Amino acid sequence: MSTDAIVLLKDDHQQILKTFSDFEAAGENALKTKQRLVDRMIELLTVHTYIENEVMYPRVRELVPDLEDDVLESYEEHHVADLLVVELAGLTPEAERFDAKTTVLIENVRHHIAEEEDEWFPKVREALGRSVLQEIGADMLEAKKKAPRRPSQPSALKKTIDAVIK
Repeated sequence: MSTDAIVLLKDDHQQILKTFSDFEAAGENALKTKQRLVDRMIELLTVHTYIENEVMYPRVRELVPDLEDDVLESYEEHHVADLLVVELAGLTPEAERFDAKTTVLIENVRHHIAEEEDEWFPKVREALGRSVLQEIGADMLEAKKKAPRRPSQPSALKKTIDAVIK
């Protein structure tokens, strides 16, 4: 298994995008399936944003100052996703805004993933090279072990609160 940070993040992206597609294909009355898929989205996104915020973004900010604006924009995109995830965690599939809120989350995250993969990752790869990306990836794998799985966990709550007050 590769420890390249970009490869690891792209693998996460594929899992997240698959979950989005499954939700969209579930059908209007597939409430149990939709709940299961939203729970999966919440877990995947909570872990993913944690490792990016705690490991990837700070390292890129430190090592590639030219990407400062990209990193700050990514933090803000995570902030929007975090708020939607917290709200979704408190809804049931029967709630009036459940599908709409999930759709907005999907649209925002798809945009974020496309920007990262098409614009940001190539610049990071060029600036850092394989060995540094492998070091960052190894750190991300360690962080993933302790990453929160739900937005209600203390480390996830701290991340959301920090995002709100900054």
